[in-house]
Amino acid sequence: MKRTVLAALSALALSAGAALTGCGASGGEWARGVMADRASEAGPARGFNTADVMFLQMMVPHNGQGVELARLARERAAREEVRILAAAVVTAQEAETATMAGWLRGWDQPATAPADEHAAHGGMPETSEREIAEVTGAAPADFETRFLDTLIAHQDDAVQLARAEAAAGLHPEVRRLAERIDLSRTAQIEQMLRLRGR
Repeated sequence: MKRTVLAALSALALSAGAALTGCGASGGEWARGVMADRASEAGPARGFNTADVMFLQMMVPHNGQGVELARLARERAAREEVRILAAAVVTAQEAETATMAGWLRGWDQPATAPADEHAAHGGMPETSEREIAEVTGAAPADFETRFLDTLIAHQDDAVQLARAEAAAGLHPEVRRLAERIDLSRTAQIEQMLRLRGR
């Protein structure tokens, strides 16, 4: 399915030839919809609500895909700046994932939600196996462009999830993490667009 990037970046990324694919409705509507539904089932006595749980369950595998992509660039990117960005993505997202998985364990919640939990809202935001394979198999001359285009779209999904959590979540630490994810991924998207020469 087609995935859109932030409205401010969409035209720029598309003009750079980015193949931005993914799940859900445009402008993050799928994220806001699922989080709003989850927030309506809030459990304030527990200190967290189901929007918090859904955010963590979606971000854990999402971060895993980001790390998988970034590890490719850490080894194969031609420019040092791209390799440094990739290394930073790996370090930050592995740490985030450990924290998020720890919260879910502490709350006695599964690490991921069943697929049907997301179906009504356009599916789980993810980079397809085909997209990852295309980055993996890219020729050296094409690798950086393919990597940057794919990671721009991937990190935008994280921005949309984070903003939905900030709007609907209850747990203060999870909300703060969402705010940090929003800021860091937005900065990474801007950096990657510069690296794309746009």
